[in-house]
Amino acid sequence: MLNMKVLRLIISFFFISVFCFGQANKNLMRQLIDDDMKFAAQQYRQLMKDVPPDSMPRSYDASKNKLVFSNTKWWCSGFYPGTLWMIYDATKDSILKTEAEHRLAILEKEKTYTGNHDLGFMMFCSFGNAYAITHKPEYKDVIFTSASSLTTRYRPSIHSIQSWDSSKNFKCPVIIDNMMNLELLEWVAKNGGDARFDKIAVMHANTTLKNHFRPDYSSYHVVDYDLQTGAVARKVTHQGYSNESAWARGQAWGLYGFTIMYRFTKDKIYLDQANKIAAFILHHPNLPADKIPYWDFNAPDVPNALRDASAAAIISSALLELSEYADNEWANTYYRVAETILRNLSSEKYKAAIGTNGGFILQHGVGHMPNKTEIDVPLTYADYYFIEAMIRYKNGIKNIL
Repeated sequence: MLNMKVLRLIISFFFISVFCFGQANKNLMRQLIDDDMKFAAQQYRQLMKDVPPDSMPRSYDASKNKLVFSNTKWWCSGFYPGTLWMIYDATKDSILKTEAEHRLAILEKEKTYTGNHDLGFMMFCSFGNAYAITHKPEYKDVIFTSASSLTTRYRPSIHSIQSWDSSKNFKCPVIIDNMMNLELLEWVAKNGGDARFDKIAVMHANTTLKNHFRPDYSSYHVVDYDLQTGAVARKVTHQGYSNESAWARGQAWGLYGFTIMYRFTKDKIYLDQANKIAAFILHHPNLPADKIPYWDFNAPDVPNALRDASAAAIISSALLELSEYADNEWANTYYRVAETILRNLSSEKYKAAIGTNGGFILQHGVGHMPNKTEIDVPLTYADYYFIEAMIRYKNGIKNIL
């Protein structure tokens, strides 16, 4: 039988070993992130050379060796300048800063855009990062104006922000992606802006929580409302495999969005919802071992279905923040899964070789499978959330905008 002295030595050795392993792992991750940031700076220096002065990069068509561009009204227009700002902040590459400033200049006019719900993606991912780094008051002014423009799409009869205009397909559609744009409203409300913006964000989040989720906490993509009565007309999954399937990026948007709402409101209902969405994702039998999800959890050709690196990047960033709010057991799980995702996205399977991929960082994103657009390609938002997640991991997430 071991005496107490030997037992204490064994226990001490165990805890020292665990601590040393943890520190070594963190050091390896920091080095990985530093290397990825240098790689990202090189890639984006290449990317910027091929982007027309009045456009934003959207994707890359490898079959034609050709970049795909968008105008500034495209919902992804804020991701490129936002990514440039984050890489600049990590590397101090002044060439990227100059490019970021130029792209903000062509994007600023969209601060009064009211054509859809995407002002958060467009203006907060771009000008929000710029303001967090530079503290220039003119950037804050743009953010405030953008938030005001977004609120014009709030519909009192449904207690939500209408995502897209009515069409032959939808009466008054609200999509799960819209949870991401609430960050713009909440940030403005908490930083000297109109307090009404918080009320709008809360009402939208509460309506989404009530109507978008199935009993297993997976989410529909679109809930279509009757604007006159406020009733739900139908629920569909427009970009997923089927209406009842769990489109991966949609689950990622919901996870991130409710985590955001807890950050700003500290209302436990949002933390509970984020935890339940995380549980759905992490416990799903079709989540691969490397934690990079298939484009839809219910795709019929799993395990041969395409992966979606964009969904993985969003999930990793969201889990890192959620790990700050969750109970210890869950917090550790979230942190480790996020770490696993970042390691795997940094591997040659998902990260491009230097000088390839049109200058984008990540490969293997899936945009809109049913529409057969942006299939197995780089995507600006995949890069954005990958860079954001790496910064959060390295610095902790205390530096959130």
